[in-house]
Amino acid sequence: MKTFKALVVEKTVDRQFVRQIRERRIDDLPPGDLVVRVHYSSLNYKDALSATGNPGVTRQFPHTPGIDAAGEVISCEGGAFAPGDKVLVTGYDLGMETDGGFGQYIRIPSTWAVRLPEGLTLRESMALGTAGFTAALSVLKLERAGVKTADGDILVTGATGGVGSIAVSILARGGYRVVAATGKGADEGYLKNLGAAQVIGRDEVAAGAKKALLSERWAGAVDVVGGATLAAVLKSTRYGGTVTCCGLVASPDLPVNVYPFILRGVSLIGIDSVQCPRETREEVWQRLATGWKPARLDEMITECALQGLEVMIQEILHGSITGRVVVNLLES
Repeated sequence: MKTFKALVVEKTVDRQFVRQIRERRIDDLPPGDLVVRVHYSSLNYKDALSATGNPGVTRQFPHTPGIDAAGEVISCEGGAFAPGDKVLVTGYDLGMETDGGFGQYIRIPSTWAVRLPEGLTLRESMALGTAGFTAALSVLKLERAGVKTADGDILVTGATGGVGSIAVSILARGGYRVVAATGKGADEGYLKNLGAAQVIGRDEVAAGAKKALLSERWAGAVDVVGGATLAAVLKSTRYGGTVTCCGLVASPDLPVNVYPFILRGVSLIGIDSVQCPRETREEVWQRLATGWKPARLDEMITECALQGLEVMIQEILHGSITGRVVVNLLES
């Protein structure tokens, strides 16, 4: 019976959570018509929450996290894919309650998988992963809302993180003037290499956040922070501008009044990468494989094997990660 390695999170009798690399069997995986040999995964903040027992992400243990996975089809009972096809999986329930990409095999419904588009390798698809997909979906929403390159500066908060880094790159490649906000001043060179025209401190973004309105500054914004930062961004967005929201690293609360919406016509668009419709999902991945593919994608990547995940989990929880962490399952 086929066995493989996986990071397994277990809940102890005293309600602590321990992580170990264990041997598992394919027959132990949850039901699904598609079996994929995982070549690469990636580490997201949500994975770190799952790995440390956050009940908002995962409630059932033992569990293997990993909301992203890319690899080769072993079998597909439904016939949607053939053995040997290369696929990627992001979103849905993968890595939440369904054993995810931190194992060398996954078994899932075939409707969750997307055929790897030409122009992307499996490793590159995981360098993008949910973070890249979320960033691209945010840019797509700005584009569809009518935000144009000539309208003015586009702000990206949390710019050194996975979503922020890729959003900076995509927007810059699209001709937008990008202002990157970060609490890591030492990474200014990194962000400018990605295409940011200006790098500012996160304190500058949130300055005066308690005021009813702030001076108009942004034509649009991609916010991954939430809380008072998002409130300040909304209050300083120009008339008719659009802000996308996809994160809550600062807070899930939004302390804002209605003035940006009723006096300036600002739009706030929520970004959900988990249940995104398949048609949009495929469009976004196609664009990431072509004109939106970050020019310096390799420079965003830190790679590790399963054995190196514990260190990376702690680092991402403490905000110490710049760019993206790719997990190599072939070397685990």
